[in-house]
Amino acid sequence: MLELEDAVARILAALPAPQRESIPLNQANGRVLLEPVLSPIDLPPFDNSAMDGYALRAEDVGGAKADAPVRLRLAGRVVAGEVFPDQVSPGACVRLFTGSPIPKGADSVVMQEDTRTEPDKPAEILVLEPVRPRENVRFRGEDVRSGGSLARSGEILTAGRLSLLAATGIRQVTVGHQPKVGLMSTGSELREPGQTLGQGQIYESNRIGLSALIRNAGGLPTIFPLVPDELAATEQAITKAFKECGLVVTTGGASVGELDLVRSAFANRGGQVDFWKVAIKPGRPFMFGRLGSQLLLGLPGNPVSAFVTFLLLVRPALLRTQGANQIELPTAMGVLGEQIHNPSSRRHFVRVRMDAGGTVLLAGPQASHLLGSFAAANGLVDLPPESVLPAGSSVPVKRWDSLG
Repeated sequence: MLELEDAVARILAALPAPQRESIPLNQANGRVLLEPVLSPIDLPPFDNSAMDGYALRAEDVGGAKADAPVRLRLAGRVVAGEVFPDQVSPGACVRLFTGSPIPKGADSVVMQEDTRTEPDKPAEILVLEPVRPRENVRFRGEDVRSGGSLARSGEILTAGRLSLLAATGIRQVTVGHQPKVGLMSTGSELREPGQTLGQGQIYESNRIGLSALIRNAGGLPTIFPLVPDELAATEQAITKAFKECGLVVTTGGASVGELDLVRSAFANRGGQVDFWKVAIKPGRPFMFGRLGSQLLLGLPGNPVSAFVTFLLLVRPALLRTQGANQIELPTAMGVLGEQIHNPSSRRHFVRVRMDAGGTVLLAGPQASHLLGSFAAANGLVDLPPESVLPAGSSVPVKRWDSLG
């Protein structure tokens, strides 16, 4: 049996280099950037007002007080998108709004709330408070300098990064091609949701949950029909999946039972199995194989085992094949609200629920067929073999609740 880290390393080493494509920025959410992006402009592109008020020279209002205001001549009015054509002279001010360019000659902005007017003198402004030079001014390039880095290769394009790129006028980005992922589930007992169940039959649930996780990792899932426990049918299904997809994920049929046929069917079609056991719980019967440049990732049939092995072994591969640098599940520190223990000789990835305050509790019973506790969980705690963690322990929690 391979250790988890060794298994991940073998999978990553077999991945093809990311394929590149250029796409519009408005289609790039969640995609992996493959070329660094430098800013073509300063941001902000010009000095502008941080609020509604009046542009002026700070030295003109140094002694302003509410009971002894300084009177300034109103020289003009500039809304966002306009430019004041003249220079602000001593004793003058210009009406501005948030985002308005700072006129030449002015070095600060007094807030509208710190001024007042007199009805019979509309061309004058009374300033009630002093301001410092540069106060309430957003300066050119204070956020980003022209030529500065906006995003690095390997980063996932989030809403924040997309907004930053748009603010500098970027329209196109080069990203990793999204892998097409085939999803197969095997088992003669399986039925599609909505069908009538016979005796001994169950509804298949792995493909819909895994397809959501695939999408959240940037992949494009294709769900194939259920496959009965028959060698010929399994071979046919594998052949069809590999004709359409570069990466195929199966659930069920990956262990050593008489009806675990995925391994044999894959070999009969020319595939080579690299490994098929990983020293983790749940999810020991995990299979990885290659068919030329295409990859097979065989997950256990038990739902929790399938999801945990996907998160730990398949998700990193999907991200890396798109060029992502960060492929691990995000980790948050929490505090155990109860004792957890692992009597097994294998690492146990325990399903937990971490609340907003950071308290971590078991999500429920930990058997690998129990979807209820998995649905209630939002993270995993990596518990070493034959170990006990008492209540109050600080633990890293691998989170997936924001991933699907």
